[in-house]
Amino acid sequence: MILQRLAEFASRTDALPPMYQKTRIRWLIDIGLDGRLIGDGFVPLSSGEAKGKDRGKEFLAPHIVRTTKPIAKLLADNAEYVLGAGDDPKIAKRHSEFCDLTKKCAEKTGEPSVRAVQAFLELYQDKDALLPQDAEDGDTLTFRVDGTMPIDLPSVRAFWSGETQSGGAVMQCLICGQVTQVEERLPVKIKGVPGGQTSGTAMISANSDAFESYGLSASLISPVCRTCGEAFANSANFMIRSDHNHLRVGPTIYLFWTKEEVGFNPVTVLSQPTEEDVQRLMESYRTGQGAGDVQADGFYALSLSASGGRVVVRDWLETTVSTVQANLGRWFALQRLVDNDGAVGRPFGVYGLAASLYLKPNEQMVANVPRMMVRCALHGGPMPESLLNQAVNRNRAEQGVTRNRAALIKAVMLSQIQSFKEDYMEKLKLSNTSPGYLCGRLLSELEAAQKVAIRPKATLVDRYYGAASSAPATVFGYLMRDFQVAHMSKLRKNRPGIYNAIDSRVQDILQALGDFPKTLNVREQAMFSLGYYHQKASNRADARARAELKELIEEEATDQ
Repeated sequence: MILQRLAEFASRTDALPPMYQKTRIRWLIDIGLDGRLIGDGFVPLSSGEAKGKDRGKEFLAPHIVRTTKPIAKLLADNAEYVLGAGDDPKIAKRHSEFCDLTKKCAEKTGEPSVRAVQAFLELYQDKDALLPQDAEDGDTLTFRVDGTMPIDLPSVRAFWSGETQSGGAVMQCLICGQVTQVEERLPVKIKGVPGGQTSGTAMISANSDAFESYGLSASLISPVCRTCGEAFANSANFMIRSDHNHLRVGPTIYLFWTKEEVGFNPVTVLSQPTEEDVQRLMESYRTGQGAGDVQADGFYALSLSASGGRVVVRDWLETTVSTVQANLGRWFALQRLVDNDGAVGRPFGVYGLAASLYLKPNEQMVANVPRMMVRCALHGGPMPESLLNQAVNRNRAEQGVTRNRAALIKAVMLSQIQSFKEDYMEKLKLSNTSPGYLCGRLLSELEAAQKVAIRPKATLVDRYYGAASSAPATVFGYLMRDFQVAHMSKLRKNRPGIYNAIDSRVQDILQALGDFPKTLNVREQAMFSLGYYHQKASNRADARARAELKELIEEEATDQ
């Protein structure tokens, strides 16, 4: 089903001739119809990228997947094949393969320009010496004959298509259903999958007895004809190159497409959501209608990572556009949370939430974490408890709570509830009597008192967050004594207004809490982090409101 949907998408991508791929060509070997070099002979091509990254200009050129045997590419290849450059004994065999293929093409097509290339290969014996000094290993070269590039000629393309027919087993293609020749090895690799080889990765491949059932090896374990193999791989490569069709998060890449072009693109919403986008999607979630005028249509999402030379399919989703829009609305409702100062908080992309679980997200993030988030965002349903456990552990490790981690904690907990009030847990809830939530609020108040009273370099949260969030009874007794003796006594004398506000809130919390819990389980530790975050944001919002009111009063007094 996955490969069928990818193959269907090929009709909407750039049409590629059979067994041709977009290739970076660094040098044109400029020759006349007699096969002799014109001028300096070697014309450099540039993509405009920085030195060392410039692999040349992009052209459609013959392509083939190489195995351990030397396989030349027609009229466009690296210096080893085209010029026989290098001292390795294997290079002579590679160059010989290239020369034989060129001669065969010249005989079959009768093209004067291909005959000119054949003449060049026979005329210049020491072709290695012709290579420019600034040419690099891996540079691709091709020919220009009297202003014409032979690789562009229809007859040459038709020759290459026939030459690369595998002549393999006749089986039923699993994509198109036709009984025809199938490929022993897929004709096109998928490039750009995180963790994969730079030369590309294979979607279907087997090289071990454990996977080679009924004597079928390589790609024959899931037989696909060349046309379908090119179609699905070209579709995947197109989407990986297109900013509108893919999203990279850590070691995973997600491909998104629709059955027909409908103008819906989830990539931006999942990577850099705006408040306007989120409001539209949340409206679709509330009403059950798709956002905008988009009609229900097929929507597909594919999650990929790689292991060496093979693609790993992490997830696959097939649904409708309207369903995805509603699920995205739910996703942003799940994570909605006030900002650090109590104002309306901006929405997070998937990477922002996933990164909150790691000290070094670009190095440590595993593929399963963003996969579970994207699945919840597109498919609906709950996120697993394991994400909650990771978030709680990260809070303890960092001795604090960040907004993106608090938003993730809220999203995981609410995703496991069938229905919830839309603004639930977005901001401080005085009616919430969860022991963990109350203890988190209390720690925030004790920290506030300490900061105002003595302005420490490191707060009590920096030292005691982990213990307070997991075993409150072990530390809150000490913290309360220090709070009363060292901090509140100073505030009573120097800042009576702040003293009264903090004291009132602390008394309310203690009255609702009763005894300090000996331990808190993972879910209560999650509630602790939300209580701490909410109380801190609420206090900042109150302080800002007081400052704005004071400024307004002063302005009115000045006007009078």
